[in-house]
Amino acid sequence: MAYAPIYPHDPIEKIDDEVYMVRGSIKMNPVVRISRNMAIIRDGHDLTLINPLRLDPAGESQLEALGTVRRVLRTGAFHGLDDPYYIDRHDAEFWCQPGGETYPLPSIDHEISAQSELPFPDADLFCFSATKQPECIIRLKRSKTVLLTCDAIQHYGDYSNSNFVARAMLPFIGFPKTTLIGPIWLKFMTPEGVSLKTEFERLLEWDFEALLSAHGTFRESGAHAAVTAALAVAFPD
Repeated sequence: MAYAPIYPHDPIEKIDDEVYMVRGSIKMNPVVRISRNMAIIRDGHDLTLINPLRLDPAGESQLEALGTVRRVLRTGAFHGLDDPYYIDRHDAEFWCQPGGETYPLPSIDHEISAQSELPFPDADLFCFSATKQPECIIRLKRSKTVLLTCDAIQHYGDYSNSNFVARAMLPFIGFPKTTLIGPIWLKFMTPEGVSLKTEFERLLEWDFEALLSAHGTFRESGAHAAVTAALAVAFPD
């Protein structure tokens, strides 16, 4: 099987107890390359990759030093480009909500839902219930409470890992340097005649401090207030 190419990325970085991230990128078309992030959860020697991105040889060595890749967990229907690579290379289990249309493969080993128990400790799962395709959010309760999102909620402290064209374009297509509800995600995931506002209000019943989305940068603090403000922008009264 031909796998997707390796795109530029940073080294693996620890962001909390047994929680790591890789800030990388993805080429959207011949001229635009935007940021993309992977989260890594370690439980003992077992690793779970959240919304994986393929690593270069140095990154692979770092990953192998952390532990053994046991699981790939997809939280958003628009992500999945590098899932087959990790599943094949590491014989990893694939955890995913059913019903995604963008990347129908690989086949799911463990279907996840709002009632699912996650394969690592001290974590909660939030599932959107009214979106056109599945999307979920993970809350990790470690030294801080970290929200792991895919496309629904994003944070941009800067535009690093995006190329020049993307950096020039992002502020004008709804991605300013702030925390936001993904405008493209909202457009394609909202059924006709439906508002997803109550879904986000349900999420805000959770407490959380930090935010790592599948795009942008890691927000270390103030995430709950920032998402509250983003909701008011996305759904003005």
